[in-house]
Amino acid sequence: MTTTSTKNSSKLLVPLLIGALVSVALGVYGGQHKGDSIVFKVSGFEDLIKVKSWMAVAAGVFGLIQAASALIMYGRIKAIRAPSWISALHRWSGRLAFFIAVPVAVFCLYGIGFQAYDARVLVHSLLGCLFFGVFTVKMLVLTKPGIAGWVLPVLGGTVFTILVGTILTSAAWYFSAH
Repeated sequence: MTTTSTKNSSKLLVPLLIGALVSVALGVYGGQHKGDSIVFKVSGFEDLIKVKSWMAVAAGVFGLIQAASALIMYGRIKAIRAPSWISALHRWSGRLAFFIAVPVAVFCLYGIGFQAYDARVLVHSLLGCLFFGVFTVKMLVLTKPGIAGWVLPVLGGTVFTILVGTILTSAAWYFSAH
C-alpha cells in the first residue's frame, strides 16, 4: 500500500468510527427504552403503524430516485446523458428520503424500542440502526477532499441497500400481512 492510499484510507477511519457509534447508540437506546406506543398522531390514519409504513414507502421512493440519479450522474446508464439538474435532484431526493426516515425512526425507537422477538423484527431493528450509522459515514465522507473515487458510490449503494432491507422487513411485511 502506498503512502497516498494509506492517507486516503485513514481519512475514512474517523467517519467509520462515528458511524459505528451512531449505530450502536441507537441500538442501545432502543434496547433500553421500552416503547410508549404513542409517539404522535397523524390526522387521516387510524393507527401509527400505517403512517410509519407509508412514510417508509415514501422514503424508499426517494431512495430509488437517489439511486437512479447517482447512476445517471456517474454515467452508468449510457442511454441517458446527465442533464444539468440531475445533481440537484440527487441532493434533494436524498434530503427528502432522510427527513421522511427520521420520524419513522423516532416512532420505531421511541414508540417501540429495539425488538428481537423474531428473526424479521431483529433484522429490521439491526438494519434501522445500521442505516443511520452508514448514512452518517456517507455524509461525513462527502466533506472530505482526497477520498478515493469508489468510496462515495459504495457508501451510497450501501445506504440504499440497507434502506431497502429496512423497508422490506417493515412496510412491505406490514402491507403483505394486513
